[in-house]
Amino acid sequence: MPAFRRLGLLSLTLALAACGDSGDARESDSTTTAGPTTTPITTDASDPTTEGSSGSESESETGTSTASGTEPTSVTTDVTDPSTSETTESTESTATDPVTTEPGTETDPTTDTDATTTGEPIDECKVVDDMNAVGECEEEAPPDSFEPEIQWSWTGPNGDIYSIVTPLVANLTDDDENGEIDLCDVPDVLVVASPQKGQPGQQGHIYVLDGETGAVHFQIPQAVDHTVTPAIGDIDGDLIPEIVTTVVGGGLVAFEHDGTVKWQKPANWDPYSAAIALADLDNDGDVEIIGGNLVADHNGDVLWQAPVVAGNWSATAAADLDGDGDLEVVLGNAAYHHDGSVYYTAPGIAAGYPEIADLDNDGLPEVIVNNQNGITLLQHNGVVIYQDKRPTGDPVGFTTWLRPSTIHDFDGDMFPEFAVSSANNYTVYEPADATIVWKATVSDQSGIAAGTAFDFLGDGTAEAMYADENYMFIFDDNGQVLLQIQRTSGTLSEYPVVADIDNDGSAEIVVVSNQLAGPASPTVQVIRDIEDRWIQARRIWNQHTYHVTNVREDGTIPQFEPPSWEALNTYRTNAQIEGGGVCMPVIE
Repeated sequence: MPAFRRLGLLSLTLALAACGDSGDARESDSTTTAGPTTTPITTDASDPTTEGSSGSESESETGTSTASGTEPTSVTTDVTDPSTSETTESTESTATDPVTTEPGTETDPTTDTDATTTGEPIDECKVVDDMNAVGECEEEAPPDSFEPEIQWSWTGPNGDIYSIVTPLVANLTDDDENGEIDLCDVPDVLVVASPQKGQPGQQGHIYVLDGETGAVHFQIPQAVDHTVTPAIGDIDGDLIPEIVTTVVGGGLVAFEHDGTVKWQKPANWDPYSAAIALADLDNDGDVEIIGGNLVADHNGDVLWQAPVVAGNWSATAAADLDGDGDLEVVLGNAAYHHDGSVYYTAPGIAAGYPEIADLDNDGLPEVIVNNQNGITLLQHNGVVIYQDKRPTGDPVGFTTWLRPSTIHDFDGDMFPEFAVSSANNYTVYEPADATIVWKATVSDQSGIAAGTAFDFLGDGTAEAMYADENYMFIFDDNGQVLLQIQRTSGTLSEYPVVADIDNDGSAEIVVVSNQLAGPASPTVQVIRDIEDRWIQARRIWNQHTYHVTNVREDGTIPQFEPPSWEALNTYRTNAQIEGGGVCMPVIE
């Protein structure tokens, strides 16, 4: 079947999900100054270190948060002219009471024809039907809507200035104080920050920040491994997300939505594993926790551990490779059924990052493996299509090619490509033979970081994003730089994420920094369009191996995960939202 097709509704066959009652989130003792104006990102293509306006900051034990119009920012872009830029009023987003809509017409998700149905009013604060009501991506932003600015930035307190794992987005706090956490609350940004410099076995802390302002809701006192990306999701069935990660020494730990410890369990955790994943592997309604070659139940008790090492800094994935309805655990050079029995092994392939999508339009998934030797593509059963390709000419090396891929339609041809960095390039490839679509020069000798993509204007052409040791870049569909914003990093397992983090109906970009590769940058920076005209994204990004269908917007994990390649056919990119529902990229 074609990899992409136009659908009115995306039928994901998930049970109706609703949000539950919340506990009391800890109140932050910090204050945040929100400026009344916004400052457009400075544009001077000849000087990437041009500074933006300076303003007020708020400091406390929970860090320094600077709202739009107040953060000195070094960026370049070819869109906005600094000589003509004007400040405009900041668009503030506040949580509202639950809203219902009148019954209307929907597209039948089981057919390709329009069918008129009448149902109950839809509560926009809840996940309904599948992931959400799913609409066509027909709406476009105005063509001149690419005017990025810094919405807010945050620097960690008490030396917690190094963030070297992927930031996450989910609703963890009851902002409108109506007694429950739901999609009418402002999403929160979770960041792991540390005074350490990115070596395994070093401690950091989890901070939960308000998505609208960057104010700290709470810091979790329990130290965690700051080189591991946590995962957020409802693991106990109470309809409220938990946070799962690892502690120094290898154990697993889960926190309630308010940061209190839920449980902590010993586990023989590979200290070089980069991320936690959540999935219901066996469709029994209980969520499993995946990390490296280890699978645990929702209580943190180890169910099984594969003999194959996942590989340094890898992020193990889950996908239904064999089409039997349950999920396999995919380590790249091996895959295991939900019970730990072997599905395939590929002993001639080095361990690395796996990504899953239908890359040859046969209706079946393929597995990309990025390891120190280059790029390998496997059929769903582990048969090698090609192995260890290095099309850019970058040599074999541990951090040269060991980097996660992003899968998306990068060039608007209605078929997926994959993008992955190497030491000197960020490159988009045709999956059939790894030929280069375009490449852009970057500087990332430390490696292991990933990118993402999003169609900010809703015009059918996605923008690509990548953050190297010096800048975060946004590229157009030809690889030309639309934006570069200064951020420094020793790049570990972090990458920029796109989500509607303030519930204002427009996508934002979240990127983290550390000081391992250059001068100080804020620990977190959030970028938006100056008038919030970008198309809305989902309000969640819950794990390193995020691919939309593995989590509902409210943080609940689907019992029966729809194959992402049958609908979106993307990986590590977010879906757009129109009219409150998850919608697919514009596809034929």
